[in-house]
Amino acid sequence: MKKTKKSETPYDLIELLLEEDLSDFNRLMIQRLGSDIRLINQISEHIISSGGKKLRPIVTMLTSRAVNPDSSKHILAALIIELIHTATLLHDDVVDNSMLRRGQSTANTKFGPDASVLVGDFLYSRSFQLMTELNDERFIKLMSDATNTIAEGEVMQLMHSHNPDLNEASYMQVIFRKTGALFSAAAKGSALINNQDTKICDALGDYGRYLGNAFQLIDDCLDYSAQSDVLGKNIGDDLAEGKNTLPLIVAQKRGSAGEKNLIKEALTNGNIDNLKSICLIVESTAALDYCYKKAEKQIHQSLASLSVLKPSNYKDALENLAISSLERIY
Repeated sequence: MKKTKKSETPYDLIELLLEEDLSDFNRLMIQRLGSDIRLINQISEHIISSGGKKLRPIVTMLTSRAVNPDSSKHILAALIIELIHTATLLHDDVVDNSMLRRGQSTANTKFGPDASVLVGDFLYSRSFQLMTELNDERFIKLMSDATNTIAEGEVMQLMHSHNPDLNEASYMQVIFRKTGALFSAAAKGSALINNQDTKICDALGDYGRYLGNAFQLIDDCLDYSAQSDVLGKNIGDDLAEGKNTLPLIVAQKRGSAGEKNLIKEALTNGNIDNLKSICLIVESTAALDYCYKKAEKQIHQSLASLSVLKPSNYKDALENLAISSLERIY
């Protein structure tokens, strides 16, 4: 595995490696998000200008190049993945009444919930329009299944809202459906459109699944350890929304009766008045250490899945992307 220089992040190196692909992707995104409906264009421009690391498209591009350096379909596949992801974000921000994302006002805040939901629907439908252009039945089935799985994950999370008794196994089901499934589809879909055999397709699907799970585990840790100006969203949002994530599940299990009751009350009522105390409980019970070790195990499984690939700069980049996900601060 290639090591990166301290002055260079894996994202910097990946952007350099995929410079032409990312440029093509950005042009295609601007082109295909266009509509003769003004409000759709306004929200689309807001989405594009908000930036983001575009991790799912990057996974699509890297895995595609890793199995076929001369791939020609991966830019369109990457855009399909990104549109599905962005649609879920628009809907999520309405459900969660989120004010900030990536350090900027959400579309929900700027344009209102009705517009956000409807443009989210537009992005879903546009992604399926684009799938017909790929004309790959296996890819369409994979994306259809992934989209349905994501929807199920959102419903599961809603069912567990304000539930202090959520257990770790159920939590892992939720994060796979919400996050791991689309990362998995991004990686496996790249193999499918490049006509790879079942072994490679399944292995890359596993790479994405474990990477996505780890990404969400770290994301949930950051809500109790980062600063809002760094994280790009308000600290304590998960607690305010009644989301019982793994740091709180572990803290309740390990904490005293009083500490458990404090967390339970906060989750049940969406009360962040004691957020600072709860963060201290999460720290004192080593809940974050537990979560990071679990994320690390997911990354080890993700890296093991890449053994099916031949050595290349793209494989190195996939490895470094996975490893760097454990070092995220936002």
